[in-house]
Amino acid sequence: MSIEKFTPNWMTEEHQMVYDSALKMFQSWEPKDEQWRKNGMIDRAAWEEAGEMGFLCAAIPSEYGGGGGDFGHEAALIYAQTEANQSGFGGMVHSGIVAPYILDHGTEEQKQAWLPKMATGEYIGAIAMTEPGTGSDLQNIKTYAVKDGDDYIINGSKTFITNGQHANLILLACKTDREKGAQGVSLIIVETDNVEGFERGRNLDKIGLTSQDTSELFFSNVRVPQTNLLGTVEGMGFIQMMQELPRERLIIALSGVGSMKLAINLTLDYVKGREAFGKPIWKFQNTRFKMAECYADYLAASTMCDVAVDAMLDGKLSVPHASLIKYWVTEKQCEVIDECVQLFGGYGYMTEYPIARLYADARVQKIYGGTNEIMKELASRFM
Repeated sequence: MSIEKFTPNWMTEEHQMVYDSALKMFQSWEPKDEQWRKNGMIDRAAWEEAGEMGFLCAAIPSEYGGGGGDFGHEAALIYAQTEANQSGFGGMVHSGIVAPYILDHGTEEQKQAWLPKMATGEYIGAIAMTEPGTGSDLQNIKTYAVKDGDDYIINGSKTFITNGQHANLILLACKTDREKGAQGVSLIIVETDNVEGFERGRNLDKIGLTSQDTSELFFSNVRVPQTNLLGTVEGMGFIQMMQELPRERLIIALSGVGSMKLAINLTLDYVKGREAFGKPIWKFQNTRFKMAECYADYLAASTMCDVAVDAMLDGKLSVPHASLIKYWVTEKQCEVIDECVQLFGGYGYMTEYPIARLYADARVQKIYGGTNEIMKELASRFM
């Protein structure tokens, strides 16, 4: 069986078609998943397939090469990807985060130059905020850019960057005025193909998300045109990030909901087929009660997220709401999947079982996009 949730207001027939088609594509990748996890990244060909299917930049206007959809299309794709357990695909960052930054804050020339290539997969996007000594404290980043003629010269390093090995378009947070805090932060696009001074570090060895490339990036006198400043005014980077982070946090929460659904369905199948003491595990009251509790948490989380998608579509998703949703849903995601692993017993700890991979993948949800402690701090400021 498959658990159900309330039909969200935002889910139109078109959104449902996107979800159904994307789910089939992501599920078709399953035979490749083990090798991707060994490699530490998915194949570039998978990105190209997603582009050919129209699953990259689905919410970007068609005049910039995108699918012409809305955030609901991204939400449908996120649910499909996570319910297929394809955590290695960095499309949520590429399409759901990097492309909207360019759309919302870029000049017309920047949109025309970069978004069509992102829609096809010719360019794979990454956003580079986190540094070795700076996590959620974005106003104190050390990477900097100085003007030299018509160019910027960039120096610094980043870490924990999703799509870092594949990316050839990086949205880089750096200081254009090192004497200032948040007011000195700018976002600069670095096109990495054939640029001197740019190096990719190691593909980081993580507890989970093992098929998703996550990298260190190094910038040593990297020269880019000043026209690669996102927008036209220096020092707007922190404001731009604060405006876009609610979207990122909702994306994280949506992926948590999809993972919860998959975990519950996998566990239901397991406990109804696995026997102990002469009867299916499902026949024990504790099992049924635990699964009912997990289902209730899933219903609450999914309903919360679907309301947030409506708010996002209306342009009304606030910082405190997005922060609390990200915090609460990811906490519940970890709790639910932990309960599911317990019901699997020893097999739940074996990586050959998808539930074990879901468990390992879930933990970082409470860290990236702003730690859950930061989420509560942000929300409390509006109370």
